Amino acid sequence: MPTSTKPLWDMPTRIFHWLIVCCLPLAWWSADQERYDVHQWTGYTVLVLVGSRIVWGFIGSRHSRFTDFMVGPARVRAYLRGQGSSSVGHNPLGGWSVLLLLSLLLVQATSGLFNSDDVLFSGPLYYWADSGFRDAMGVVHDVAFNGLLALVCLHVLAVLYHQLKRKEKLLQAMLRGSAIGRVGTEAPAPWWRAVIIALLVGLALWWGLAQAPQPSLSW
Repeated sequence: MPTSTKPLWDMPTRIFHWLIVCCLPLAWWSADQERYDVHQWTGYTVLVLVGSRIVWGFIGSRHSRFTDFMVGPARVRAYLRGQGSSSVGHNPLGGWSVLLLLSLLLVQATSGLFNSDDVLFSGPLYYWADSGFRDAMGVVHDVAFNGLLALVCLHVLAVLYHQLKRKEKLLQAMLRGSAIGRVGTEAPAPWWRAVIIALLVGLALWWGLAQAPQPSLSW
């Protein structure tokens, strides 16, 4: 096990990754089983995780920041031609897949706030919008989830290719923080900073949803 004090992936980034790994099948199962209470809280968890990860992408550890791995089309083309990656973390394709994953997760969880089963469950923003918008959000919710499934499949295949074919220790680094050939160049940001960010994002979500209109009572 590496003894470096400079992990490639800091603890907040690893926790985010594995919690998302848990949330996606839980969201799928809870929707399929009509456990909308579990589904709703899974969606809240995803929103807090994604919101926190986006903030961490600006003020977190070096290799968790978007500036470390997000590159333009020229660098992507160069990577595809075999010129390597400028980051020891995500390669150019991996960086764009992270951005797409975060975007789809955000769209998926946000659109779910407007959903209803038309019987017992209504999302916290269901009464905020008219029927046309709610219907559109229902379609977005389904399409975004299908997109997530496709992206997750591509991600797993890419990880297996790099792990097994190219012998890059991606899984070890995402579990331990670093591995042979997968070591950071700077000390990580303090983990407690991520905890504060998550608490603030969670409070902001709670406050925002508390402002949503409630169903009108009929007598």
